[in-house]
Amino acid sequence: MIRYIKGVYGMTVNGGMVVETSSGIGLEVFLPMNSPIYKYSEGDTVMVYTSMIVKEDSMTLYGFHNRETMEVFEKLITVSGVGAKGALAIVGTLSVEELKRAIAFEDAKEISRANGIGKKTAERIILELKDKMGKFDGELPQGVSASDITAVSADARTEAISAMV
Repeated sequence: MIRYIKGVYGMTVNGGMVVETSSGIGLEVFLPMNSPIYKYSEGDTVMVYTSMIVKEDSMTLYGFHNRETMEVFEKLITVSGVGAKGALAIVGTLSVEELKRAIAFEDAKEISRANGIGKKTAERIILELKDKMGKFDGELPQGVSASDITAVSADARTEAISAMV
């Protein structure tokens, strides 16, 4: 598993870049749309955190500017119906904090802003990652308190239990 690459920004390719390592190997790395790595120029030294996906017919590297974004990407691809391209679109559209906020507030509309992510997929992401994403540490929307969130969560839990009974 390749977890990061440090090398020279070789060239930009469609959806990513090529990083030339010190041994002279050029590795193609796909990047999210909003990645700060795109600000580098050819010839600059870069370090890219990577997630390597091996399939029957390919090996692909996906790159990120920090470990947190890489970890969120890896959680997203565990969701049924979300592939690497969909997860890359999500982390390219929303920051980690925006995604955590959308999951915490069950805002499928915010997640579905990502290219190729529909409402049902966004709802599945919320359902499957709500407990795995960690706490949301950002600011709450105006007029919403932490106790409001707890009350809504408790009501939803009670309703779900009632439905199952």
